[in-house]
Amino acid sequence: MMKSIKTLGLVAATALLTACGWHLDNGALVPPELRTLAFESSDPYGEMSMALRRQLQANNVNIVPATQGVPVLRLNKESTSNDVASIFKQGREAEKVLALNVEASVRLANGNTYPISTKVNRTFFDNSRAALAKSAERDVIWNDMRNQAARQLIGKMAGLQHSTQQ
Repeated sequence: MMKSIKTLGLVAATALLTACGWHLDNGALVPPELRTLAFESSDPYGEMSMALRRQLQANNVNIVPATQGVPVLRLNKESTSNDVASIFKQGREAEKVLALNVEASVRLANGNTYPISTKVNRTFFDNSRAALAKSAERDVIWNDMRNQAARQLIGKMAGLQHSTQQ
C-alpha cells in the first residue's frame, strides 16, 4: 500500500512539472550582453577549449566570429600540475594531487577587458600494479576537471553583469 502511494506521488509530481512547462533554464547565468560572443584560444581544438565551447553552448551562448562590437572570451592559459601527496612504505607514490589552473579574459564591446581564472584540484590514488586502468581513470579525472573549470568560468562571467551595464 505504501509503495503504491509513493509511486502515485512520484507520477503526480512528474505530471505536474511536465504539464506546466517547467524546465531548467541553462542560460540564466550568462548576462544578456554576453549571450553572443566570440571565442578565441591559442589551441581552438584542445581539450580545454572544447570543454569551454560545450559549456557555452549548453548555456545558450551564440559563438560568432570576432567582429567589432562583439564581446570576446579568450582562453589565455591552461596549466596542470601533478604533485605527490603520499607514498607507500616501499617509497612508491601512493596518492597524487592533480591541479588545473585556467586563465581567461572577457573583452566587452566597450573595450574593457576583465580577467577571470579558476583552479580545480582532485586527488588521485596511483596504484602501479594497475597501471593501464589507472591511466584511463586519470584521463577521466582530467576531463571532469576541465568540464568543472569551464562551468566555473561561465559562472564567473555572470559576475561581469554589473560591469556590462555601465
